[in-house]
Amino acid sequence: MVTNYEGDNIEFKEELPLLPIRDIVLYPFMIVPLFVGREASIQAVDYAIAHTDRLIILSSQKDIRAETPRPSEIYELGTVAMIMRMRKLPDGRVKILIQGLSKARITEFKQTEPFFITKITKVEDVESEANSVAVNAMMRTVRGNLERVVNSGNVLSPDILMVLEDIQSPGRLADLIASNLNLPAQEAQIILETLDPIERLNRINDILTRELEIISMQNKMKSAAKEEISKSQKEYFLREQIKAIKNELGDDAEAATDDEFTELKEKIKLAKMPEETEKEAFKQLSRLEKMHPDSSESGIVRNYLEWLVDLPWSVSSEEVIDLEEARKILDEDHFDLHKVKERILEFLAVRKLKGDAMKGPILCFSGPPGVGKTSLGKSIARATGRKFVRISLGGVKDEAEIRGHRRTYVGSMPGRFIQALKQVKSKNPVILLDEVDKIGGDFKGDPSSALLEVLDPEQNNNFRDHYLNVPFDLSTVLFIATANVLEDIPAPLRDRMEIISLSGYTQEEKVAISKKYLIPKQMTENGIGEEHIEISDNSVSDVIKYFTSEAGLRGLEKQIGALCRKVAMKIAQGLMGKTHILPEHIEKYLGPPIYSDEDALASDEIGVTNGLAWTAAGGHVMHVEATDMMGKGLTLTGKLGEVMKESAMTAVGHIRSNAAEYGIDESYFDKHEIHIHVPAGAVPKDGPSAGITLATTIVSLLTKLPVDKQIAMTGEITLTGKVLPIGGIKEKALAAMRLNITTIIIPWKNIKDLVDIPEEYRQKITFIPVKHVSEVLKIALIGWEERAAKVKRKQGKIQSALPPVAA
Repeated sequence: MVTNYEGDNIEFKEELPLLPIRDIVLYPFMIVPLFVGREASIQAVDYAIAHTDRLIILSSQKDIRAETPRPSEIYELGTVAMIMRMRKLPDGRVKILIQGLSKARITEFKQTEPFFITKITKVEDVESEANSVAVNAMMRTVRGNLERVVNSGNVLSPDILMVLEDIQSPGRLADLIASNLNLPAQEAQIILETLDPIERLNRINDILTRELEIISMQNKMKSAAKEEISKSQKEYFLREQIKAIKNELGDDAEAATDDEFTELKEKIKLAKMPEETEKEAFKQLSRLEKMHPDSSESGIVRNYLEWLVDLPWSVSSEEVIDLEEARKILDEDHFDLHKVKERILEFLAVRKLKGDAMKGPILCFSGPPGVGKTSLGKSIARATGRKFVRISLGGVKDEAEIRGHRRTYVGSMPGRFIQALKQVKSKNPVILLDEVDKIGGDFKGDPSSALLEVLDPEQNNNFRDHYLNVPFDLSTVLFIATANVLEDIPAPLRDRMEIISLSGYTQEEKVAISKKYLIPKQMTENGIGEEHIEISDNSVSDVIKYFTSEAGLRGLEKQIGALCRKVAMKIAQGLMGKTHILPEHIEKYLGPPIYSDEDALASDEIGVTNGLAWTAAGGHVMHVEATDMMGKGLTLTGKLGEVMKESAMTAVGHIRSNAAEYGIDESYFDKHEIHIHVPAGAVPKDGPSAGITLATTIVSLLTKLPVDKQIAMTGEITLTGKVLPIGGIKEKALAAMRLNITTIIIPWKNIKDLVDIPEEYRQKITFIPVKHVSEVLKIALIGWEERAAKVKRKQGKIQSALPPVAA
């Protein structure tokens, strides 16, 4: 039996009609179309279809010129094939599609007229003596050479590489490559007659090596032919052609070009560039004059010169710093932020005294989105009389975005800083580096490292952009940066800046800001006035509480905008009159609440504790849950980070080591598995500040004492039970207030941070500072003191029952 390409079993026949073929050799598994024109060959095809189940043997002629070959003029070794498809053509010929199946040797010609019928024997490949390592090495070599042949010319189609991927048989690999190479019939027949698969593969490798040498020689010959005409000869002929064209056109085109050069010369002189830069500009202009106007190189040089003359080498905004006016501008543009404004005024005061000689720090405003970081930069520009430009660094991964692309690249251009200076046409603007914490980095370089030179006052007076390749003085630029997460700013870059933190706004502050800024702004943007709409303070409070969950104001502004649009639509429809928006109207305009008080715990629960978290978007209350089951170990879910997982393990370690003190059976941990979950499961969480929350939750679970739902907590825990300080106290307190939580447990060392919390909030929330986790349990767990007293009494009885120790 032999197997065809599709895997069907076909019975081998010992007598088959012969189809002599010219200038081609058929290999097993090879599918090829053939045109059959000789009468005897057409009869052999018809006979195969009618009597031998479409099987026929194909063998090459030794002499391709013979029309009626004799048996001696046909190779003995051929290939049994199946006729897959046949179609008769109008010119009398027959087109067939055949598929090679197996090698066979012709042993006897039983019939020669009107066509050949032969007796055949099946021929199999011989077993190779080569070891598997040698075979794999040879197959890998052949594949590599074949890939090089495919990639270096038009000899083979790239599709063959995909076909070869799954072939593991050396003989099959050799046959498939040979069938795709345009080999002479005699050489192809030698490959067919080589029955050792390894030897056959070696022959194919030799052929591929020879083909690579031929391709290499062809490439050398092409290169040599191209280099025969030297660059100087080409330039000579081109210049002669240019002269002839200019003579035909007259002097107008040349005069226009001369006018352009004259204009560029004047611009270079008026730009008042530094000496080195002016020298480079005239050098490039001289090159441009010698170039043809339509050449690609002239376009690059012309573009470069236009960048040079358009930059503000000597143009500055007059800086006038009036501290009282600056304070007025800051108060007009921003509500509250007293500490931030004070630091900005101090910065401006020093700058007023020292002028451009000041080499002070770069200010970096850090805080949640929507708290006014970018607008503070604009206010500083207004207060100093400078122009303002913003550079967004979020997602920048290429160093060339900072330093520019070299002119050798197509479409190259300067970096963001040079572009910004050209945009504002001033060499001393306020440049805001927005979202500096979101700078990326990959194989193209590290933009944050390139920023170090820009922000370093000792270096930026000689900043050299790759595109300009001449120094530009950035020392008079006032740089201000903004960031959401300080930890994401690389340490060397963070060291260049002075961090000014902006925390989230309280609900009262948001209401005041809405009345003073957001509502008037949205009324103007939506084409309505005070005579059309009135939004009560309680309505704004409800929008803040039920439709936003943020530290900043962006979501609130969108919702106020939505209210204004509803009123604008009513007016556009002809419904005049003033619309009073009261709390009971909010759902009508904005739909059902997005957030509600349901997020707060409904009752005191065992194994559920209110924890406080801080993110770039502000503070959040998270409910830490714990349960137990038969088993052993600790399971943590809720997409927790490594630091938070370690906090949970630290809490368990402390509780186990103090099990007797807490009245917990020490064998409990060997028989039960504790599962801790922190919703929502899809939101990543990390950080050490949930340490005491995790410890309280576990102790509540083990002692079956409920946790007070009106208490939230934050603080890092150590193995000895000490409570360490954390950050984001104000944001966490605001989050607790949103859920009407009245008591917050904080680390003792965070008392100093309470001054940042507004007085009205400090009056509504009781802050309890603690030093040890035992204090936390005493406050948070309902019934802890009674249980602790029982545990002490029980331990006292055990101690008194012990026998006296001999002295």
